[in-house]
Amino acid sequence: MLEIRNIELRYGAVVAVKDVSLQVGQGELVALLGANGAGKSTTLKAIAGVMKPTRGTMVLNGANILGQSPEQMVRRGIAMVPETRDVFPDLTVEENLRLGGFSRRHDRAGQAELRERMFTLFPILAERIAQPAGTLSGGQQQMLVIARAMMSDPKLLLLDEPSLGLAPVIVDQLFDLIRDLKKSGTTILLVEQNAGKAMRIADRNYVIALGRIAAEGTSKEITGGSDLRAIYLGG
Repeated sequence: MLEIRNIELRYGAVVAVKDVSLQVGQGELVALLGANGAGKSTTLKAIAGVMKPTRGTMVLNGANILGQSPEQMVRRGIAMVPETRDVFPDLTVEENLRLGGFSRRHDRAGQAELRERMFTLFPILAERIAQPAGTLSGGQQQMLVIARAMMSDPKLLLLDEPSLGLAPVIVDQLFDLIRDLKKSGTTILLVEQNAGKAMRIADRNYVIALGRIAAEGTSKEITGGSDLRAIYLGG
């Protein structure tokens, strides 16, 4: 579905991603792992259209998407859940979901079907449908931003550090939900600090260090053939 080749990304004069190549197949859950500052979130921002690569190629379902805007990426079927976990705090859960489906606002029947699917996946959101999003717990807000992204009916869901700052019991629930999304047919590219949990649910993994892919493969291949500690430390 997605193929990235040799992309470079900069913050001004600073090169954050030097030479990253990766692939995500239809229906796969692929994890992008690495230490803080390795370039994981920056890579997701490029796929979502928030950052423009200075070189390289990005192809989605055979179409060149390099340099396209975030709005164009959403129309092509890419939705991103950023690590900042931003909800619209003064709007209700239902209103947040409605905004997530704005690109499909003319398909009312489709939107209603998607909303019911989100309430099946995230039943707590159905219970809190009229509640201001800013009053939800951290875990509930994370569920809401994932559900809001899914309201655009994406072909590819980008998840950036979904477990960040959540209690362990909520993290376990969240990873169960991510696994359910994958089982339902959603293609997922997951950036996650909790490498152990990510590798347990991922089909394949990429480990990024100092802006480059340092290892790739299944979880068994990564753990059996790589010194993850050295990679995370840039060795």
